[in-house]
Amino acid sequence: MEEKKIVMVTDSGEEVEFYVLEETKINGMNYLLVTDAEEDDDEGECYVLKDLSQADEEEAVYEFVEDDDEIEYLF
Repeated sequence: MEEKKIVMVTDSGEEVEFYVLEETKINGMNYLLVTDAEEDDDEGECYVLKDLSQADEEEAVYEFVEDDDEIEYLF
């Protein structure tokens, strides 16, 4: 199975790669569960990203979900 990878650019212009574990849509909002670990055996951090992109945007815009209530709702 091919891993789906996304590259995010930080505010300082640094590129950071994440591997998509799951994608879901809840209440019309798209979410990604991503990790910075390259393989299943590697230990890494997991993050939940919310897609804030507009339909007419060429590139996706994501933000990290940091609100504990929103994270609990998603799980």
